[in-house]
This record gives sequence, C-alpha cells and structure tokens, in this order.
Amino acid sequence: MISTWVSVIVMLVASVNAATNEDDMQPCAKVQTSSSVVPLGSPVTATCVIRDDCPVVIGQAVHIEWRLGDHFLPSSTVASESGGVSEVVIPSFNHTRAFLTCCVQASPLQIVGGVEIRAGYPPSAPQNLSCQTNLTNPNTLNCNWDPIEQETHLLTKYTLHTEIWDSNKNHTYNLPPGIHHYTIPRSDFFLFSDMKIFVKAVNELGEATSTHITLEPVSAAKFDQPKILKIQVVPNRYGCLKLSWCLSQHQAWLRDYRLSLEVRFKTADSSRWGEPILVSRAKPTRPMEQCFLLHGTQYVSQIRVRYQQSPWSEWSSSQSGVTLEKAPTGRLDSWMKVSGDHKHKQLNIHLYWKPSKQFRANSQNVSYIASMQKVPGERRLLCATTGNYCAFQLPERAKKVYLSAVNAAGKSPPTEVYIYQPKALTAVSDVTAVPRDDTSLLVQWRSLLLTSLTGYVVEWRPLLKTDLSLVQFEIADRNQSSLAITGSFEPYKPYGISVYPRFKDGIGLPQTVNAYSRQKVPSVVPKLRIKKTWQSYIELTWDEIPLDQRNGFIQNYKVIYWDEKGPVNVVNADLDERKVILRDLNKLSLYEAFLMVSTLNGSRNGSTIHFEIEPFDAVAVVMIVIACGVGLSLMIIFIVMTCFSNHKRLEVRFWPAVPDPANSSIKRWTSDSTRDTHLSSETEEPNPIYLSHLSFLNLPMKLNKEDDDLWLNSAEDTSDLGDSICGSPFIPGYSGSNSDSVPYATVILSGCTSPPPREPHVYLRSESTQPLLESEESFSPKCYQNFAADGMAREQCFFGPSHNDGSEEETDPVIHWEDFPFLRALAMNDNQND
Repeated sequence: MISTWVSVIVMLVASVNAATNEDDMQPCAKVQTSSSVVPLGSPVTATCVIRDDCPVVIGQAVHIEWRLGDHFLPSSTVASESGGVSEVVIPSFNHTRAFLTCCVQASPLQIVGGVEIRAGYPPSAPQNLSCQTNLTNPNTLNCNWDPIEQETHLLTKYTLHTEIWDSNKNHTYNLPPGIHHYTIPRSDFFLFSDMKIFVKAVNELGEATSTHITLEPVSAAKFDQPKILKIQVVPNRYGCLKLSWCLSQHQAWLRDYRLSLEVRFKTADSSRWGEPILVSRAKPTRPMEQCFLLHGTQYVSQIRVRYQQSPWSEWSSSQSGVTLEKAPTGRLDSWMKVSGDHKHKQLNIHLYWKPSKQFRANSQNVSYIASMQKVPGERRLLCATTGNYCAFQLPERAKKVYLSAVNAAGKSPPTEVYIYQPKALTAVSDVTAVPRDDTSLLVQWRSLLLTSLTGYVVEWRPLLKTDLSLVQFEIADRNQSSLAITGSFEPYKPYGISVYPRFKDGIGLPQTVNAYSRQKVPSVVPKLRIKKTWQSYIELTWDEIPLDQRNGFIQNYKVIYWDEKGPVNVVNADLDERKVILRDLNKLSLYEAFLMVSTLNGSRNGSTIHFEIEPFDAVAVVMIVIACGVGLSLMIIFIVMTCFSNHKRLEVRFWPAVPDPANSSIKRWTSDSTRDTHLSSETEEPNPIYLSHLSFLNLPMKLNKEDDDLWLNSAEDTSDLGDSICGSPFIPGYSGSNSDSVPYATVILSGCTSPPPREPHVYLRSESTQPLLESEESFSPKCYQNFAADGMAREQCFFGPSHNDGSEEETDPVIHWEDFPFLRALAMNDNQND
C-alpha cells in the first residue's frame, strides 16, 4: 500500500510539473506537520498550502480534502485570499506508519501533496547487564543484557560504554541492530582494575541507559573446573580426610591467590550429596582437611572454586577416599520368625536385621554373627554372614540369641534378640497397600487394641525372587495404623506385604496383601482356545498370565465376539475360572473373537480367533451314538434275561422235548411231561403237544388168541387206537385223534360204562411212528410185564425181544404203582367209575 501511494504521488507531481514548466520543479502543494515521527496514540496536526499557480486550481474554486491512508478526514479551511490553505487535526494517531495526503476536489480527485507519518515508543532501559571474564587464551570480557521488553516500532540502536578508572580510558562499542551482547577484547580492560560498564539504547523518540555496573575483571571470571589430585587419610585421626587439589592449566598462574573453595561429600552407597562446605582463603598449594566424617566409610568428594564474588566454577570430577576404621557402634534392628519342629524338639529360626538409626558400621567391610549363651561367659556361634539374614535351629528351651557386627577394628556390643513363639491370635485386618510414588508404598491396616499388643512388624519381599535375604521389614508402634515403606521398589513388579502383630509373649498371625509401585498393561495376552462346542454354545478357555508379565493387578477378562452380520458382543469372564461360555450362537455363521485383559492402567487385546457352529457337532454325534448304544444294550439285556427266566417255556414251545423211549420209563415220561406242561392262564387252551399218552380201548368181549395176534400184527389198526379213548385223568377234553400225539402204549378196557372187570387190565405197546434212537438201542429195556386176561401170569415182550426163554415158573411179581403213574391214574379212574 505504501509503495502504491508513493508511486501515485510521484506521478501526480510529475504530471503537474510537466504541465507548468519542465525547469520548474516546485510541488503544486506543500503539506506541513508538527513531526514526521510521533509517539503512538498522540495527536497530529497537518496543514496543506496550495500554490496559486497550480494548474489544477487555476480558474476554478478550490475545495481541499484530506485522506489518511484510504479514509477521508474532516478538515477546516483557513482563511486566505485564494482559499488554498487547509488544516486537519488527528486526535490520536494509532498507526505505526501511514501517508497523509492533501487532495483537490476535481473530476477525478487530484492529489496535490502528502507526507509520511511514523509512530512508536521511546526505548526503555536495557535490563540485567552482566559481564564475565574468560581467563582462557585469549582473555576476553563478555557482556550480555536483556533486550527491550516493549516493541518500539522504531529502529533502536544499542551502544556499550566502558570507563576504566585507573587510566581514564573510555570506550564505546556500536552494536548492529538486534544484537544484545558484546565481547570486549583483552586490550581494552585490566584484570585487576575496576571499570564501569553500561548500555545505552537510542531511537528517534529518545534514549535510555541501563544500570551501571562496576567490577574488577578478575572478580568476574568463571574459573575452569579444578581437579582433585588425591584424598588421603589423616594419620591417627578418625573421621578425617585430606584433599590435595589444583587449578586448570590455563589458570595455574593464579595458584598464589586466595580463592574461595567449596567441598561436598557423599558416601559411596548414597545417591544424594551432602551440603557443600565452604573453605575461604584457600590456596591450591595448601591441601585442605575435612573431619567429622563417619569412621571406616568410603566417601566420594567434589570441589569448585571462585575469586571473591565471581561465579562458581563447575564441580570437579569425583575422587574417593576411606576414613580410618573403628569398631561398630550402636544396636541392630532385628526381626525373627520362629516355627516349631516338635518331632525333634527344636525351633527353626529365620533371623533378619538391619542397621538402626544409631548404628555405625565404622568400616567398609562389616560382617554379622549370631550366637547363643550356653554357660556364663561362653557363647555358641550360630551363624556368621556379611548379609542381613541367616537361618539356624535351636532347642525348644532357648530364650534369646545375641547379634553383633564385626569389622577389622573390633566388634559392636551385642544386641539381644528374644525368641517369641508364634501364637494363633489375629489382631490385624483390612490390610491395604497403595503406591505413594515410584519408591514408596503406604501400608494401612485395622487392628484390635489388645492389652498384650506391643507393636507391629511390616514385612515385604519381591514375589518374583525367592532369595530370603531380599526380605525387608519395619517396626511400627502399637498405636500406628499405617506406615510408609521405602526401598528399591521396581515398577511393574509384584511385592508381598505382611503385617504381623507383636505381643508380649509371641507373634500373632499375619495379614498379607500384594502391591505394585506402578502398573501398566500386561505384556502378553493369552490365546483363546476352544474347549468344546455343542448346539448353539461354545466354551472358550485360556491360560493364566505369568506373574512376571502381568505388570499389575488383573481387573477383568473380557471376550469380545461378533459374526459377519450381527453386533459386537462383550462377555465378562470370572478371574479365577478363566473360561467363558458363549450362548445363543447362530449355526453356520463364522464368528471372530479376541480376549481383552485389563489392569488399573490400561488394557491389551489378544489375537483374534475364528470359529463356526456346526449343525451336528462332535459332541452331539457322540451323545446320539451313546444314547443309541445304551438303548440297544438295555434291550439286549432285557431279552437275554427274559430268555433265561423263561427258558423251559420257550424250549417247550419252539423245541419239543421228545423223550427217549429207549432210556426212559413211564414214570419219567409222565413226571417230565406233567412238570413241563402247565397252563399259562385259566382261559388258555392246554398245550396239545404231548410226548406220550395212553389210548384206551373199549372191548366188550374177550379177546382170543387169534384176535390178539391179529391186533398185534396190524400196524394200521394200532395207529387208530386213539379214536376210542374215553378220557384222560390228567387232561380234560383231551382228544385221542390228535395227530400231534405219539402213542407208545394202549390200555385195553372192557368199556367206559360197563362194570369193572374181574381181571386186571391189559396194556399193550402200540406201533409208534417215532423212531427209536439208534445210538441208545442197547440201553432199551428188555421187556415189560403184561397180565393176561385169564389171570395167569405170563410174559409178553412187546417193547423188545425177551432174553428170558426159560420155562421156569416164577412167582407173580409185585406191581409198584408208583412206577406207573398213568396206570395208577387209570386205576383211580376205574374205581371212580365203580
């Protein structure tokens, strides 16, 4: 915008001048202001005077207007003969730079004059001027200051001024714009002469000067790091060390000057430095001594120097030294855990200890011994170690042990440790442990204030390490309910914290919790496994996360699953079971699932698995097969049991038992037949299949010899003898014409209704259609005894050949009716008919 207006003004002026006279370079109008550079926000007054010979206004009325940038300003016309003078007042000039132009009302508007106005602020005084001498080659004096905080919007220049009092020499150094430091060369100052230094800032609205400083250049020098040559023990002085030191090579020429020295110490096992010790008027040529240090302790030391009020040098590199040894002093804090071995009448002791606040080892190398007193003046050594733990066994009657610290200079007074038996008494509950910071935990508990309670022991140890020497403890008073424990707690590692109540006569039962000083997400996430599937259900399981990879307390397990079309589902799992059952799954749908494990400080997702629910899974098939197998087995067992229980009945129905006439008798036939034959129900018809029966013939007249022979020789007639059966005493409604019966004998009766005969009945063997078994013909009986009708005894062999051909007369045989049940029944029937 500025360049545009400048070009416009130049063109107008050139055109106006060219119109009048090329040799006459006078502007057409002149604009005057109170100042071209004004404070920002101050009022500005400007006047425009137009020449009478200006060709723009010749022959016409003059009307002047003002413009500030692109905006018109109200103006007032100053009384004049030609009316070519105008004045404008700007109440507050708020532009850092702008063009004010004077214009004549014409067609178009003509610019006849203008001026540029700049605004800003005067400079403020530079702050924080400081100078520092550099004693390395070449020696220089470096000065710095802070720039002006407020922007002036104007070009500001800085100059550095020095005045040396002893030589009355003054120097001024002009600095380029934007530079706020300067290095004074060695030729313009003296190391041991005071000089005055200040900075001046100047712009078009004014100037400002910084605060003057007076210094001796050597007092403004920052020394290089000094060096500790060695640290030695002061002979025969306990707790004292002697340090030898020197300056750097470039400042070695100052070794005879008195300097200020600061020394700081720390023990070798500490991370914090002690308060610095100031040594005034020190010289590098004279070693310094420091006493009141711990005996037999290794110390690390550093030093720094300065001259008078100069800045301190940087701390030197560290050097170490060891004070003289002395016998340990003070007592040891101890913690004893006792368990009984009643079988061997001994006590198992685990003894822990640590230095108390009053304990001093007074040596770098210290060991500890535990002993017990057997007889006055004589002690038995139980253990000796350089650690803070030992284990041993004692008799049940032992009451206390003695603990001492030993170094090369001597032994500390023994600390008595009483043996307290464990008690089955609970006095602690609701134990919690929360982190305070990365190196400490706050342990809190609730207690029952019993009269015998004397205090508490807070014990902690890392759970990932089994070394018992890592166990640490603190003693708490009986009125305490919380304790801040500090130590080298590793982040993301679990610690077990136990609170034991202490009684006058024993140690109570502890309460234990686990804690982390810091937690984060687990390092690993177990992989989901499919345990079993059935119908629309699936069971997923996973392994437990190893303790060293949990990085905190596991808050929950979540199984997130979804199918191709369905929504995302989340199922929370039990922390102890580590399994979950997904229900109501769609068959033949492909599912994806993953496990999310969370701690207090975040969650981690595991890998994704894919699974699909089959219509008939292996479990369903196995269950169906098992059910079918069980059903079939039960049916087979039922059939077999039924067959065994009804073996005889089934055998009679399907396999008729045909008696062997060659190895049987009528008694056995009838007994077997009657025993195996029974009615299954009252209405059921009897079984018509019989192995043997008797046919009864009605003979009204006496048979003669010929008829008898004829009857005996007629096979066809004997086969029909069953048609004349009057009845059977055993089988009601029996029909003799049953074709299934196999008659073996025929009994000849005189008639069913005739009076009883005087002679006994005659029974004859019939011609059976059932063949005899060939293999058993040799066992057939020889013959049966028959009785003739005439009462004379004689023997007829109808069932086989007779081997008795003799003609001896024998006495009448006695008939045993028990051997012939059918004939006995016939006789009974005959008596009834009588």
